[in-house]
Amino acid sequence: MNRRKVLKQIVIATGGLVTLPQWMISCGITDSNVHTTSFSSAEQQSLASVSDTIIPAGGSFGALAVGVDKYLQKIIDDCYEKDVQDNVKLQLNGLEESAKTKFNKSFVECSQSQRQQLLLALSSSNVKTEKDFFTLIKSETIKGFTTSQKVMQDYLNYKVAPGHYYGCVDLKA
Repeated sequence: MNRRKVLKQIVIATGGLVTLPQWMISCGITDSNVHTTSFSSAEQQSLASVSDTIIPAGGSFGALAVGVDKYLQKIIDDCYEKDVQDNVKLQLNGLEESAKTKFNKSFVECSQSQRQQLLLALSSSNVKTEKDFFTLIKSETIKGFTTSQKVMQDYLNYKVAPGHYYGCVDLKA
């Protein structure tokens, strides 16, 4: 047996084991890079305010509590075409401008009723892009809220596998 060859292999294996934790840390995924969004921080806040206006917290929980704002960002970025994404961003900026001209504050800082007024103006608008924006955001907010885990389990009492199998149960005949 060649001792020098065995010692080299032991040194190489030890070096690999020492650096292994660093390799594993560098390959890990952190929360910050799970989903990179194309929305700016101001647009993210506006989108969160829109979803909160459509389904406010009220007595229990609302759209923000179940993460509908993050859902909207992800679904618009990943599932809709570039022209729809651009329209959403354009209309969010338009909401900001409308809030500043009408209420002298940003859309995020407006009260619930003021935000509702601005969104209802979009829903009854004759401009197709504004109406499409409102329809899209409203439908996706409702879908994101009603299909969230918290709503499905806590409010709708949804069970993934309904019923239960009871094996070896004594039957009274």
